[in-house]
Amino acid sequence: MTYCVAIRLNAGLVMLADTRTNAGVDNISRYRKLHCWEVPGERAIAMMSAGNLSITQGIITRLDKQIEKSRDNPDRETILNADSMFRVAQIVGDTMREMQEQHREGMEMQGASFDATVLVGGQRKGGQCRLFLIYSAGNFIEATPDTPFFQIGEHKYGKPILDRVITPETPLEKATLAACVSMDSTLRSNLSVGMPLDLAVIKADEYCFFKQRRIEKDDEDFTALSEAWSKALNSAFHDLPHLNL
Repeated sequence: MTYCVAIRLNAGLVMLADTRTNAGVDNISRYRKLHCWEVPGERAIAMMSAGNLSITQGIITRLDKQIEKSRDNPDRETILNADSMFRVAQIVGDTMREMQEQHREGMEMQGASFDATVLVGGQRKGGQCRLFLIYSAGNFIEATPDTPFFQIGEHKYGKPILDRVITPETPLEKATLAACVSMDSTLRSNLSVGMPLDLAVIKADEYCFFKQRRIEKDDEDFTALSEAWSKALNSAFHDLPHLNL
């Protein structure tokens, strides 16, 4: 399975994804689920995916081919020259739909699941930071001040901390901590989600990636955060008021 979380803030975007995929208890692999594109000073775009791996890898390949072909044909529209992040989401959604239509018949005959979901976020010069959740059919919704984060994959374990602390005014550093705690909670509760992790942070109005980092299993910072959160939860539990039940 997968766990990916993306948070849209006034200060920018935070996106975090695991790398574990499994087709059974004895067939576990690692694949990057967070992909980034950047034109420094003009735009930064990140995309995370969950679901059928052949579908999501096909989407990435097609987007990259569009970008490659545009070098000889600048008029060819791609996610790197689209005139808005909304249009970027449309391009990704259209590519999702094309992949679904191409493989649907064969996968249905084999009884395989071809569901996939994508999170795409970023900012282009002249626009705002925006975040979209794209469904298998290619349609999508956008994050809003009322719903400033999206999750895909095994989302239930990591949602409570986000519900409690994330608002549009949350600073990037605190949102990054919340995303890591959300991921740590999921890692502890679901073996189908696993290290290493990929993190990307975009600061608003800088049109580049402020941070791109792979977090390995033995990462000292993540380990310290995980241990501190466990101790804080344990302490808070023992400090709860007595109930006369």
